[in-house]
Amino acid sequence: MADRRFLKLTIPNDVSFLPIAQKCVREVSIMFGFAGEDIYKIELALEEGITNIIKHAFESSEQNTFDIICEKIPLGIKIVLKEKGIPYDPKQVPEFSPLSDASPDNTGGLGTFLLKKSMDVVSFHNLGNEGKETHLIKYLPAKNIKDYFPASELAVEAPIKEMPAVITEKIEYDVRPMQPHESIEISKGAYKSHGYTFFDEHIYYPDQIVEMNKTGELVSVVAVTKDRKFMGHVALHYPEPESPVAEYTFVFVNPEYRGQGCLKRLTDCLFELPQKRLLGIYSYSVANHPFTQKTILKCGFNDCGIQLATSPATWEFKGIDSDSTQRISVVLGYKYTKKPEPVNIYAPQAHKEIIEKLYKNIGAENKYVNPAGAGPTFETKESSINTRIYATEETAEIFVIKYGSNVVNEIKIILKELCLRHIASITLFLNLEDPNTYFMAPQIEGLNFFFSGILPKTKNGDSLVFQYLNNVKLDYDKIVAYSELAKEILDYIKKRDPNAA
Repeated sequence: MADRRFLKLTIPNDVSFLPIAQKCVREVSIMFGFAGEDIYKIELALEEGITNIIKHAFESSEQNTFDIICEKIPLGIKIVLKEKGIPYDPKQVPEFSPLSDASPDNTGGLGTFLLKKSMDVVSFHNLGNEGKETHLIKYLPAKNIKDYFPASELAVEAPIKEMPAVITEKIEYDVRPMQPHESIEISKGAYKSHGYTFFDEHIYYPDQIVEMNKTGELVSVVAVTKDRKFMGHVALHYPEPESPVAEYTFVFVNPEYRGQGCLKRLTDCLFELPQKRLLGIYSYSVANHPFTQKTILKCGFNDCGIQLATSPATWEFKGIDSDSTQRISVVLGYKYTKKPEPVNIYAPQAHKEIIEKLYKNIGAENKYVNPAGAGPTFETKESSINTRIYATEETAEIFVIKYGSNVVNEIKIILKELCLRHIASITLFLNLEDPNTYFMAPQIEGLNFFFSGILPKTKNGDSLVFQYLNNVKLDYDKIVAYSELAKEILDYIKKRDPNAA
């Protein structure tokens, strides 16, 4: 029996087929629960996406086809436009500003602008020989936490300078997996701890939290008093459906319950839950105060990198005194859930010593080898590269899945597009299990990327992490590194950051 959550439509690169595609996707969207203005926005985005492909991906006289794939996802619909046309050059599409003169001669980039305004997530994926994909995601309407509670109940007091627990006597409480009705309290707790500055807005939508837990994308654990008052929450979030690693995230304890040992118990419970595919867990600890770094170390994580300026300075920490004068950096931590099998690591010569030290710190015993050949080997000219953009954070991630001979130029093009979009902090992941990384990493560093750390078991193997900062003013003296190794990593990065020099 066919999967009712998935539909694939193949059409010619002929604009006259656009209405057929729109009607098909419209009916699928209605089947998936969309209505009203959201249907219009999906149709508009589809029109812009298909028009872009027909105009730019194929020669004017070329007869070809491309695919439209509709998939029901836990929170809405995902539309994939897949084609094998002319390699896409983002430099050809200017950045459209709605504040500029909207004359017929000044609409460059308008289609892409409208596409991004209509959908919740828009991303472009270069798959090398497999062509290119445009991913369009639209979420179903859901209630925000502000729709459940009056503003007076969500209001919090001004941050206090010290952090004594409001409830000083020790209380009894239970720690267990979340129950669906508690998702409202999770959203409310996130607001009470961080206002509306949390990096992932899903946390503010209770219905979405429930759905993500149903599908396994999110695994939530809560602490609740004996009289059923919500205390705190931690979770594992899987970045990809079949990912072997998960992020330890959405971590908060309501201010009145801090000091009860709640976070440690929450974390222990979370890590004891059975997770069959899980090989490792990573975490990001903010580096504008030491408290989360201390907690992470107590939970069994070990430092393996530092990523600079990954979040806006406006991020809030209710009840915690921290520096807010520059973008927030984070310390990357890692914890294996199973003893890792040794793998061949092709560490670039310039960073081999620090890479070995970081692997040793997180408990991995790998083989550090040099490639057999005298230079890189490529099967194709085009690389396979995925890019994720987090607009609210003004940050992006670039994953080099497979190297092509044109990889440096391809990264350069992506980098230019991200800089034009005012992305402040860009993180690049290179596969340390690929011999080409040994040769290509120094060339990529020539684009002003610099060493940031390692991250095992990502979507493209154990990763070497580089960073690029786009006109970010950063005072290294304001970055708080708690452990001795974190201090060493920060000093190593500073010496290689071209911006610091």
